[in-house]
Amino acid sequence: MKLTEMHFEGAQPVDAYGPGFFRVQGEKIEGAMLITATGLNSWGGYEDAAALLALAGEIDVILVGTGPEIAHLPPALRRDVEAAGMGVEVMNSPAACRTYNVLVNEGRRVALAAFPV
Repeated sequence: MKLTEMHFEGAQPVDAYGPGFFRVQGEKIEGAMLITATGLNSWGGYEDAAALLALAGEIDVILVGTGPEIAHLPPALRRDVEAAGMGVEVMNSPAACRTYNVLVNEGRRVALAAFPV
């Protein structure tokens, strides 16, 4: 197997995740988080649409990590994010973290909004 070293020039990858937390650049984040290549914040969950909509024009796709299992987004949240010109992809949080790391390493305009496992 060939492994490719990843370089995150200026970006903040997800280092680890576990029950109730994420680790980003050595900092432990408890609860839901919202991360982009340039910033990390706590996230209020599905009711916090404003935090996601504030990314319009800066982000092309928001990856939503729904926790340990995949779940549907509330239809109104999906509709609002897409109306703001961003795509939204839903997956469990471990897959969302891995996908975010790959895409941010490629320089993509991506955000991760995730619930812990």
